[in-house]
Amino acid sequence: MWTLPFLLLTVATSVTLAGDQTMNSKVVEKDGFTVIGISARTSNAKEVTDEGVIGKMWGRLFQEGVLAKIPNKADHSIVAVYTGYASDHNGEYTYVLGARVNSDAEVPAGMVAKKIPSQKFAVFTSEKGPAAKIVPQVWMKINSLPQAAVGGNRLYKADFEVYDERASDVENLQIDVYIGIK
Repeated sequence: MWTLPFLLLTVATSVTLAGDQTMNSKVVEKDGFTVIGISARTSNAKEVTDEGVIGKMWGRLFQEGVLAKIPNKADHSIVAVYTGYASDHNGEYTYVLGARVNSDAEVPAGMVAKKIPSQKFAVFTSEKGPAAKIVPQVWMKINSLPQAAVGGNRLYKADFEVYDERASDVENLQIDVYIGIK
């Protein structure tokens, strides 16, 4: 089971989207942590073409047994990090797919370690459903929100998704998306 150490602040908010859809979020202060995994540079524009790398990285994660090669895992969850933003959600970013670790003293060949700093995050929980539908859907909703609607302006430093026990069935998963805010 994956637990996150939350500090100080938890504020629930409800944001109304076009078409009267609401997307609930909460704001939390989270301790920093490190993820080890595979990485690639991409953009949202690239991901909607045949040049997209995220789907291919998920294939590698399972086909190559990447998770089994990551030492010092903190839990059994998969973590996907969006970092190194060139600008905002329209620019390039680095995608890291792997696991949260207790130590990054041993980084396997072909993998990277990415430190997520202690900071404030707006946390969005997806609907339940097939991964191929739910994950892009939650990001489209997040990216359509006004800058300050999530409890603060987005930092575009490090955002991440947590695939915990609720994601064990890829046809009916639910994930949490953490958006770094000021």
